[in-house]
Parts: sequence; C-alpha cells; structure tokens
Amino acid sequence: MNQVKIAGRNVFPIGLGTWNMGDKADKFEQEAEAIRAGLDHGVQVIDTAEMYGDGNAERLVAHAIQPYNREELFLISKVLPSNASKKQLPVSLENSLKRLKTDYLDLYLLHWKGNIPMEETIEALEKGKSQGKIKSWGVSNVDVDDLGKIMKIPDGINCAANQVRYNLGDRGIEFDLVPMMNKREMPLIAYAPVARGDSLGTNLTKQKALKEIAEKHHSNCFQILLAWCIRNGQTIAIPQSSNTAHVIDNVKAAEIQLTQQDLKQLNSIYPKPGRKQPLALW
Repeated sequence: MNQVKIAGRNVFPIGLGTWNMGDKADKFEQEAEAIRAGLDHGVQVIDTAEMYGDGNAERLVAHAIQPYNREELFLISKVLPSNASKKQLPVSLENSLKRLKTDYLDLYLLHWKGNIPMEETIEALEKGKSQGKIKSWGVSNVDVDDLGKIMKIPDGINCAANQVRYNLGDRGIEFDLVPMMNKREMPLIAYAPVARGDSLGTNLTKQKALKEIAEKHHSNCFQILLAWCIRNGQTIAIPQSSNTAHVIDNVKAAEIQLTQQDLKQLNSIYPKPGRKQPLALW
C-alpha cells in the first residue's frame, strides 16, 4: 500500500480521529483499546485537538499510546484560533503536550482561521518548532485564498499539511484546493472521510453501485469510501471509531485497489465538482 509523505515522513494512509472520544469514563478503556487496535495494525497517525472534550481526547490518546514507541507514532493536535497568538499559543502547546504526556508533536495545526493575524500565528508556530516542541505545523479548514496568503507570509512555505472535510459526497475541494496542494506537494488530511453517522453516510451506503463495488472487493461500503478517499497517494484519512472491529476494518481499507471502472462508476453517482464550492465544514 502506498504510504503518504507528510513533513518528511512516510506514514500509513489511514489514521485515527478522536473527536468525541475520551469524554465518558465508562467508555474510556474501550476507546483506548480501539486506538491500540489501529496501532497494532499499522496505523501511525493519531489526530486530536485541545478543543475535543476540553483536552479529554488528548488524555485518552496519552493513555492509549503508553505501551508504544513514541517515535514510531505521528501525533497531531490542534490549537484553537482564539489561542493562536504569540502569547497564548505556547501555553496551549504546553498544555497539549502535558495532556498527551509527550515532549513533542509531529504536527500542530491551527484548527481554523480566526481573528489573530496569520503572521503572528506562524511566528509562534515557528518558535515552537525551533524549541523542538513541534516537528512541523499546518492548518485545518483553510481554503484556496487563505492558503495562498499563508504561502506569501515569511515562513508560510513551511505549512506542512491542510486538514479539511473530504469524502465521496463532499468533493468540492477537488476543483481548486486539491490541485493547489498537489502542486506544492502538500498532503491532505481528510476528516469525516466516510461521513458516517449523518444523512450523507446513510445515503451513500444505500447506493447500489457502492454495494456492488464493495462485494467485488469482498469488503463493506465504508471500506470502499475510505479506499476512494486515499486513492491518490497524497491523502491521509482519519476516520473516528470507538469500536475495535470497525477500526480494524478501516485499516484494511488501505489494501483495496479501486479499478478505473470502479472510480468511473462512483464518479457517475457523485460527480467531480465543475465549479468552485464553499469548503465543507464539520
């Protein structure tokens, strides 16, 4: 399976999202086991954020990764836009590191663009990098115009990734954002890659063609959606699941090679965008 290059490292193309995890004491161990199941099956990327459960997701990740070699993992966390100032970002970073019980993050993302000037945020991120507390930094929920502006800021060229919502039903970014990122060899981190749990996910799995493709590959619809998401070798998908069996299924999706015919069939139901679309969010 193709690995994806991110911040100078090659990683497995399916990671683990942790939104809504770590909040319930009675589910804590089960969720930790789900994360470990992913790691045991080759996952390296774990995505979390200070916003998730006010740090609960980060605490869960710390507990889950305890038995593993930290250097083999690729930990991502995110800073809230309101904390992305020169004064506050180092505090947020320190708190995230404490909750994660680690000395450094592999990637630190601005969760979305707020009112603090991007120049100031980048300066704070670069400082964290020079201190060895973050290996690389990037952005999340950033569209073409803002990404273009970031690239023109001193050190903006060091932006290592952009994390946005992307799945077969949310393809808007293929019109302009994906080509722009591909040109710069900037990987995409796709959240909600199977759009599970909302109406889109339900509709997608009812599609006859999707079911047929899944049967052909001896897999399920969600695995096909994930295989589609990472098809270009420049995307890391971060599905979220607290269920060990689902996590293992998600990881196995990386083995599925969709044919040109499969892709053509999927394109006919969910066509590529023919014009600019607003960024899909949450």
